[in-house]
Amino acid sequence: MKWTNNIKNKSLASIILLALCLLVLLNNYLERVHATNVKDAISTLYEDRLIAEEYILKMTSTIYQVREVLASDSNSNSKSNVIKTLNDNFNATYSAYSKTKLTPKEKTTAVELLNYINKFEPTFSTNNYMPSLYTNKALITLSKLSKIQLEESKLIMKNVESQYATIKASSQYAFAIIILILVVLQIIVFSAESIIPVIKTKDPSLN
Repeated sequence: MKWTNNIKNKSLASIILLALCLLVLLNNYLERVHATNVKDAISTLYEDRLIAEEYILKMTSTIYQVREVLASDSNSNSKSNVIKTLNDNFNATYSAYSKTKLTPKEKTTAVELLNYINKFEPTFSTNNYMPSLYTNKALITLSKLSKIQLEESKLIMKNVESQYATIKASSQYAFAIIILILVVLQIIVFSAESIIPVIKTKDPSLN
């Protein structure tokens, strides 16, 4: 590769090539980081939002079943047994829900919900298993939790869109710089001395 000896500004060319390699590596690294962030955000949306919302729906359904039992014509013993089963189901679902990733606001609201649930059976036993005020409060609290889930899901999706926009912008920016670097390299190469020796023709008069 003797032609390389004719290239001027070899140090500059080496620096530009090194910068090109570093830029490609940096761009690949940033794309991996952004892709991982997007994957984590989608995973959070599924594990800590959609599943949590399913738990909230189950708890809401259980409370409505309690209300139906209280409004039924069954005797007190029958109501007591059914409500106890429903209450156990509710507590199991609540336990699973509490293990998901909760924001401070969600934790506060969840504790409020648990307080209402803990007052269910004592209230039922003292008012002859008539509909309780706490069932209404529990439903209102569950509605609050559902709204929080929706708000947090929107924030996650907004973050995913932002991450995607960042990936796209950084890739375009890196691609533009790479093209610029290649153009500069071409200028350096073509500005080098010609590698083809110039052959001067003999003057015929000298023969």
